[in-house]
Amino acid sequence: MSESDDGMRLQVFMAHSGVASRRACERIILDGRVRINGKVASELGVRVKDGDRVELDGRLLGIEDRKRYILLNKPAGYLSAMQDLAGRPLAVSLLRGVEERVYNVGRLDQWSSGLLLFTNDGELAYLLVHPSGGIEKEYFVVADSPLGDDFFAAFRDGLEIDGVAYRALSAMRAGPDSARITLVEGKNREIRRVLEYFGKRPRILTRIRIGSLSIGEMGEGSFRDLSEAEVAALRSYGREKK
Repeated sequence: MSESDDGMRLQVFMAHSGVASRRACERIILDGRVRINGKVASELGVRVKDGDRVELDGRLLGIEDRKRYILLNKPAGYLSAMQDLAGRPLAVSLLRGVEERVYNVGRLDQWSSGLLLFTNDGELAYLLVHPSGGIEKEYFVVADSPLGDDFFAAFRDGLEIDGVAYRALSAMRAGPDSARITLVEGKNREIRRVLEYFGKRPRILTRIRIGSLSIGEMGEGSFRDLSEAEVAALRSYGREKK
C-alpha cells in the first residue's frame, strides 16, 4: 500500500479494490456502509494503513496486485450477482481458475444470455456502467410472435411505460420476429418491458456487443481475458462518448 506515509485515502483504497469510482466510493463512505477495524468510517479523509481490516456491507475488501478484465458469454439461467441467498447459479461461478476477486460490471438478467464483463478495476467499471460513459450495448432478440413496425418506431422514438421512459439508440429488424437493439443507459429489463408492452415475450435475448467488444465465436459459458488493446479501447470509447 502506498500513496503516502500516512496510508491511503479510503475512497482510493476502495476504488483500487474494484468497488467503484472514487467519487462513487465517497458516496458509499458518507452513507456509513464502510467499517475499518470494526468501526464505521463515515467521513471523508479517513486513511487506510497496512494491516487495517476494511469491510463494505460486511464484505472484506483488499487490493489485488493484478488487474483482471474478463469477458464471459453468460448462459441463460445464471444470476449477475456475487451471492444469492436462494442458491441460484451465479455467473461468477463459471470463471473457474480465476484467483482474483472480480465483480460483474453491470447486470444481465437471469434469463438473458450473452456478454458480461468482470473486473477488479473500479474506475473502469464505473465508466462502463454510468450513463455518462455512453457505452453502447447491443442485443439480438427473437420474440414469440412477429414484431410490428410500431414496436421499432416506438422504441426508437421513445415511449413511457408505468411512468418510466424507455428509448433505444437503435432498433432494427433482423427478421419477422427478431431484432437488433442497441441501448446506452440500459434500464432494468428494458427490452423485456417494451416487448411486453406490445404483447410479446422474448424467446431469445442475447447481448452480442459491449462497446467495442463483440461476442464473436465465444461459446456459451466460455470466458477470456481482454487484451491490453481491448481494455484501452474500452477506456477511450467511454471518454469519446461523453
